Amino acid sequence: MAKKNKRKSTKNRSNQRQDDVTRVAEAPVGLNGRSFLYVGGRDCQVAHLRAVADDYGAELVHHDGGLREAVSRIDRVLPSVDCVFCPIDCISHDACVRVKSGCKKFKKAFIPLRNGSKSSLERALQTMSERNN
Repeated sequence: MAKKNKRKSTKNRSNQRQDDVTRVAEAPVGLNGRSFLYVGGRDCQVAHLRAVADDYGAELVHHDGGLREAVSRIDRVLPSVDCVFCPIDCISHDACVRVKSGCKKFKKAFIPLRNGSKSSLERALQTMSERNN
């Protein structure tokens, strides 16, 4: 019986590796190597949002919008990213103003998102990917 479980486990790992290879091969090429700053949102969503960005070959840097991190950190991160996403339902007014002025200063795209959901970010990344291809 232990052998069956071991075979099943090996088969699952093999399938997982194949799925990972397939996902990388099918990732849209338009966002490969790009990095994005996501300011605000819910802490419980960050891992899911990073996974979505990773599916597009991009890196997602998160800032909580001033809850625990200093808002001034936004100014240090902005020069190294390609654009900034802000869910308008989950961000402080102070952080939003800081991001908007920083985007103007560093000539970065500012993309407000309708909400902090995973699908909202995915739609924005899909649109960006389509425009780049």
